[in-house]
Amino acid sequence: MQENIKHIVLDYNGTIAKDGVLKDEVKKLLPLLAQTYTLHVITADTFGSVQKELKEYALHVKVLESHNHTMEKEAYISALHVTECVAIGNGNNDMKMLQKATIGICILGDEGCSTKSLLASDIVCKSITEALELFLYPKRLTATLRV
Repeated sequence: MQENIKHIVLDYNGTIAKDGVLKDEVKKLLPLLAQTYTLHVITADTFGSVQKELKEYALHVKVLESHNHTMEKEAYISALHVTECVAIGNGNNDMKMLQKATIGICILGDEGCSTKSLLASDIVCKSITEALELFLYPKRLTATLRV
């Protein structure tokens, strides 16, 4: 399953950022992941900081434009080909993208997580560091998803 993964799609606030500021631990992991995967950040940009915070990283930023962020996030995953996508998020509006992606990971972080997203996920991690490291150390992912 993870051999097909090409894209990692990340929610911003509550997932890789807190109060609009990129988490320090994520700053170290993004360049490592970008060597193997195409990275995407999809956000409502509540704090208006995403462009500034992510300007030095090799990734795509999608600021949501519609009134239905849940469906817009799901459509973004679908356009990338769901079989090639991992989605990582924590909020209500992440539920459909977590469900649609080949692997959906819910983060139980500083903001907590929505029960809708929790139930739509394949994996739950207690931090973004743990979630991102699954793709740097893929045997961890294999062990978690083994049938």
